[in-house]
Amino acid sequence: MTQTTTEHDNLDPESGKQGQRALSEEQIEQILQATANGFGTALRSPIMHTPAEYDLECEEVTFPSLDGVSLEGWFIPASGSNKLVIANHPLWFSRSGLPSHLEPWKMLGAAGGNDFEVNLVPDYKILHDAGYNVLTYDFRNFGHSGAANGGIITAGIFEARDVIGSLNYVRSRENLRDMTIGLFSRCMGCNATMFAMAKYPEAFRDVRCMVAPQPLSVRVTLEQSLSLAGIPAERIDDLEERIRLHNSFRLEDMSPVEAAKSVMIPTFLYQVHDDVMTRPSDIQAIYDNIPIEEKKLFWIKGTSRRWDGYTYFSKDPSQMLDWFNTYMN
Repeated sequence: MTQTTTEHDNLDPESGKQGQRALSEEQIEQILQATANGFGTALRSPIMHTPAEYDLECEEVTFPSLDGVSLEGWFIPASGSNKLVIANHPLWFSRSGLPSHLEPWKMLGAAGGNDFEVNLVPDYKILHDAGYNVLTYDFRNFGHSGAANGGIITAGIFEARDVIGSLNYVRSRENLRDMTIGLFSRCMGCNATMFAMAKYPEAFRDVRCMVAPQPLSVRVTLEQSLSLAGIPAERIDDLEERIRLHNSFRLEDMSPVEAAKSVMIPTFLYQVHDDVMTRPSDIQAIYDNIPIEEKKLFWIKGTSRRWDGYTYFSKDPSQMLDWFNTYMN
């Protein structure tokens, strides 16, 4: 799910269409293969920030995924609270965020204007100060967690096992097992959560609610990526086959639209409406398939940068905190 540019591109970060120069077949081949290779070997984001920077007490924890992969994380306690939020991070991120102001992480979204760092630790501070314990961890193949499945990326399919692992871990700890649980699942974290709900619904029996920023379907974001790079739309089928040779999945397999039908807890989705890395119709389809009344969709306006959706909580968390407060008390 990369945004790839070459020295021959001159992309307008707002539209992704102005000023493009025609790419040669060789350049197109290079971009398609590099994009496909991103699904074969995870680009790990380092742990650039810690809770200690925000005067948060923190316990380093490790626990197994459903299939035994070792996951690394932080437990941030909130004294006197019996409420716990489990945070599941986006693709390419670690639990601390993404240093997308630096290469090679900068290339992931620079064509869409996403060339600034995303630090997720302030979000944990906000949740903590609002009275929530926080468990956050690195998905398999990201951050400090273990390598798995040969390092391939499945946009939430295998990563769903990590979501189940985090829930199993909470229920295995005597001081956590009776806590009220909510989920803060972003991007791939949301995809993974929905895939987990579809396959392991019993694991969510006592989860109260979910805040879910910016889930997406892989086909949609790759179609947008081809457009931004100036590659003909019909090459999506070629790209799909290259990705399948890495992870064995079709693009439609990695879409959460169908899995959204299994979401049975109150869910608040939010998304940058004009995000050039996806299309509003995709998140609308995900939202429409959630079969319960306790759901909400909020559009972030005034930007086309996807990363602004990841930093929105730290700037204005009121709606999300209201959601957690409504369903976790």
